[in-house]
Amino acid sequence: MQKKNMEPKAKLLEELVIDVKSVVKVNKGGRQRRFSATVVVGDRNGKVGLGTGKAAEVPDAIKKAIQDANKNLIQIPLIDGRTVAHETIGTSGAARVILKPAKAGTGIIAGGSVRAVLELAGVRDIVSKALGARTKLNMAQAAINGLKSIKTPEEVAKLRGKTVEEILG
Repeated sequence: MQKKNMEPKAKLLEELVIDVKSVVKVNKGGRQRRFSATVVVGDRNGKVGLGTGKAAEVPDAIKKAIQDANKNLIQIPLIDGRTVAHETIGTSGAARVILKPAKAGTGIIAGGSVRAVLELAGVRDIVSKALGARTKLNMAQAAINGLKSIKTPEEVAKLRGKTVEEILG
């Protein structure tokens, strides 16, 4: 009975495969070829996760990546259900991603794996800029790290011991 309740919850998350690549490990007996997959999952309403998986076959690698992404879900605060609260910079390795809030109707101005992460997170208006390395996995992780660091005005006010009006001016 408990499992049936868990099943519909998993179906609410959308999956998007960012990258599938072949990786090789050289052994004494020759080359061992496997596949590595990077997947983003999200509910387009503030929940997003990133995962990687590796297996001998592509479908198995994607399945493992989806499981990993579901384990690494984060909740992000959306202002008016469409944008982020403030400008932030996320980093992963040499990749840096700048995320800036935008006016209603702007859309998602981002490329590659950053766009995938933002779309599945439910952000509708944002401007981003990718700096440094353009590795698909690192760019996605940098976007996730940037989204993790976002704080709402309420959280900032609580941390500083002030009211929201004092924070916003």
